[in-house]
Amino acid sequence: LHVASTEALTHYKWHPKRGNIATDEIGILPQIEGLLVHDYWKPYYKYSCGHGLCNAHNIRELTGIFELTGQKWAQEMIDLLLEIKKRVDEQKQVSETLDPDEIADFEKRYVAIVAQGYLDNPPPEHVKKRGRKKQGRARNMLNRLSLHHHEILVFMRDFRVPFENNQAERDIRMMKVKQKISGVFRSARGADMFCRIRSYISTARKNSVPAFEAIKAALDGNPFVPEL
Repeated sequence: LHVASTEALTHYKWHPKRGNIATDEIGILPQIEGLLVHDYWKPYYKYSCGHGLCNAHNIRELTGIFELTGQKWAQEMIDLLLEIKKRVDEQKQVSETLDPDEIADFEKRYVAIVAQGYLDNPPPEHVKKRGRKKQGRARNMLNRLSLHHHEILVFMRDFRVPFENNQAERDIRMMKVKQKISGVFRSARGADMFCRIRSYISTARKNSVPAFEAIKAALDGNPFVPEL
């Protein structure tokens, strides 16, 4: 099940594939011209839109690394990301951006933590085997933090970008509850109908239209259509 959502819109669609074959056929992600916030799943990078990485996912990864290795840089990065989020949330009340010097200081600290992480996790020794060297969980995370620096901190530079992709997580939650209680569908048509109806109801609720009212309007031939 694939979901694409904003604060005002929800779209569900099932597909037998999980990657770009599915998202291309669904047709929403290929047309995005703004910024897509996601969990670092590589197929999303096929699309030429802007990208932001979910920091809830990043913090979970960093927490796992700290608990597994005890390396302080991982906890320091968690603390820094949460500190930046707190500062952004405070500043949103009075301004549309952080002070440039404050941004520069946060970025300097970010780079220093990543550098310490690399010192704590040197490259693996050469092994005479074919294929790419195995990096290890900590070093893979450091590579993400380094190579995708801008996508991780984009919420700091642009207050319109959320800190995480919890919107999509919340939108998928009800579908998982349905799966646990009722199981799977017996036909593709049933799944199609369910996704279409749930997309409509979720979108209506996001726009403060009660589900019963939205369903009645649709049956009366005058469905709710959100203003874009």
